[in-house]
Amino acid sequence: MRLNYIKKLNVFSLIVSLFFLSFFATYAHSAPKTLLVLGDSLSAEYGLARNTGWVALLEKRLQEKKVPLKVINASISGETSSGGKTRLSALLKIHQPSIVIIELGGNDALRGLDLNASEQNFRDMLMMVQDSKAKPLLVAMQIPPNYGKAYTEKFFSMYAKLAKETNSALVPFFLKGVADKPELFQADRIHLTAQAHPVMMENVWQPLQKLLKK
Repeated sequence: MRLNYIKKLNVFSLIVSLFFLSFFATYAHSAPKTLLVLGDSLSAEYGLARNTGWVALLEKRLQEKKVPLKVINASISGETSSGGKTRLSALLKIHQPSIVIIELGGNDALRGLDLNASEQNFRDMLMMVQDSKAKPLLVAMQIPPNYGKAYTEKFFSMYAKLAKETNSALVPFFLKGVADKPELFQADRIHLTAQAHPVMMENVWQPLQKLLKK
């Protein structure tokens, strides 16, 4: 009698253990991962109504597609590659993202910062993301030709060079389809209106989809 009771108790314990293991495994599998956006004013909704920028539109697209990815927008107006690099380590530890979108560099150019230093900042950020086991998506920017041909070309080519060097995903040009349309710029001629942000979101969405499938 006692032996049968012990056997039944062991079987019951095994069933309960398997149930909880299955439950936690399912929860872990379905729990949303995190996408971190590290950007400047173009990602921080400068001059826009709340939730009308491309990051908010991307979050909506992910929800529509039923992609279990929580979006954290850590963008700050005026941010440079140096500032982003300084903040990134803590952001990676806090949010533990699976994907990190880096949209920076415009303010480096506006301030005429040394591009060699900017390039190293980006390289360091990409390596930090990869070391954290997350996938980086680098967003390329262009600047007007009035900065000088040499500076302009070096700035733009920096992104593709770094993406290839670090095997990172790349948005070839963030402002494709809007940069040549003056009517889509705010009065400062730097920031985009809400009408431009759906296009910007699509520019990011295309390479992001490929990362989501990996």
